[in-house]
Amino acid sequence: MARLTNLFAVWVVLGTIWAFVIPEHHTWFRPFIPGALGVVMLGMGLTLRFDDFQSVVAQPVSVLIGVVAQFTIMPSLAYAVAKLFNLPPDLAVGLILVGCCPGGTASNIIAYLSRANLALSVLMTMSSTILSVALTPLLTRWMAGQYMEVDAWKMLIDMLTIVLLPVLAGMVLNELFPKFVKRAQVVSPLVSVFAVTMIVACIVALNGEKIAEHWRVILAAVCLFDTAGFALGYLAARLLRQPERFCRTVAIEVGMQNSGLAVTLANKHFGHAPLTSVPGAIAAVYHCLIGSLLATVWRLRPIEDEPDEANQR
Repeated sequence: MARLTNLFAVWVVLGTIWAFVIPEHHTWFRPFIPGALGVVMLGMGLTLRFDDFQSVVAQPVSVLIGVVAQFTIMPSLAYAVAKLFNLPPDLAVGLILVGCCPGGTASNIIAYLSRANLALSVLMTMSSTILSVALTPLLTRWMAGQYMEVDAWKMLIDMLTIVLLPVLAGMVLNELFPKFVKRAQVVSPLVSVFAVTMIVACIVALNGEKIAEHWRVILAAVCLFDTAGFALGYLAARLLRQPERFCRTVAIEVGMQNSGLAVTLANKHFGHAPLTSVPGAIAAVYHCLIGSLLATVWRLRPIEDEPDEANQR
């Protein structure tokens, strides 16, 4: 199961190709996108306990650095890239929406493979996800409001129902039925990978012709956005004189957004402009690819500011 889960990038790429070649195999999934994202959020909740919040309190500065970087670097970067490429309104809103979303659960997989700080990665993802309930609607309205109307209140309600409630439900189950949850945790990461892959493939299938028409600008904008996200996340931590393992963690958390959430919100709130969901779908593919590449490089590269014994783990 772990090996299949670690091939997340492969499944997303294969699903995207499949959706382009035979779109009718995936278009049927559109009504199930919110439910699929709820399953992903429930899976995240199953990995958490209420005691984890004590860990956040125990190392608030570390978590704060990651979360602040998350919600300053990526929204600003998305807005700047949209302006730089003079993106059409629907693509601009879609990219900004991706930038305003929290870190994705796939970041924890990449953090593990990169020999980053996995525990801190989980804490940052958890914290940014909880805060995103309020921050994502507010930031999206502030930065994307000039392109089209954004109903921040309605988006906030959706964030509560498709993000916060499933996460809390998973945490409650973990507290009440730990033995059952422990068995479920064997398969829940792979279920989440399947759900995100289907969400991305469905959006690609629904918008294949429009993606083919605008693929150059979409790909260029998303590639610059995601690549700069990883780089600026790492640089921000390095400028704060943080150790290498921490810098890798922040780079991954900042660079890997919850694209499934961005796609779901775009599908629900901007259905009149279907291209708004496309940047999220493309970002899901690209950040998994660059994250996997970084994991390969970093796993083979010694962590110079730690003792050799730590590097052997």
